[in-house]
Amino acid sequence: MKKITYSSILKLLGKIESQNKSIILAIDGRCASGKSTLAEEISAQIDCNLFHMDDFFLPFERKTKERLAEPGGNVDYERFIKEVMQPLKENKPVTYRKYNCSIGSLTEALHFPKKKINIIEGVYALHPALQSLYDYKTFLTVNPSIQKERILKRNGQKMLEKFIHQWIPLEERYFTALEIEYLCDVVIDTSYI
Repeated sequence: MKKITYSSILKLLGKIESQNKSIILAIDGRCASGKSTLAEEISAQIDCNLFHMDDFFLPFERKTKERLAEPGGNVDYERFIKEVMQPLKENKPVTYRKYNCSIGSLTEALHFPKKKINIIEGVYALHPALQSLYDYKTFLTVNPSIQKERILKRNGQKMLEKFIHQWIPLEERYFTALEIEYLCDVVIDTSYI
């Protein structure tokens, strides 16, 4: 595990892009650490597919007590494997439907062509059911006080409270129980980026 910067990741991916090998890169990490920003920056500079774990939250009817007791259990990793990872591993195009939490159902299908570089971005990207499927694993972290400032600026006070009391504790339990940061090839602290 080594700490590097955003620009180093872009250089690494540039080298990978020039090879004759397809890769799947995971970007996991704390909320407001810049996972989406990094993934979007990469996809703006390199021809790649970008998939978001937020599209695979567990539907309400599957949120059993047992499932939610599992670290990272609030993501639908089974559907993610079937609809995204299996086609990527078979070098096929990907089609899936986002889960929209506000309406409690799947949206229209999204279609992604075969590409050499595929990025999976979001908390729970390194769930144990997915870990072995990646070529590279990245973890983004951020100082808790800076994290709260970013969430407040991005989401407002009401949502900050939800993050503090619900989502951050779930994420931290997942990171700690499964030692996610220590599984990664690269760790980036975005506190002062």
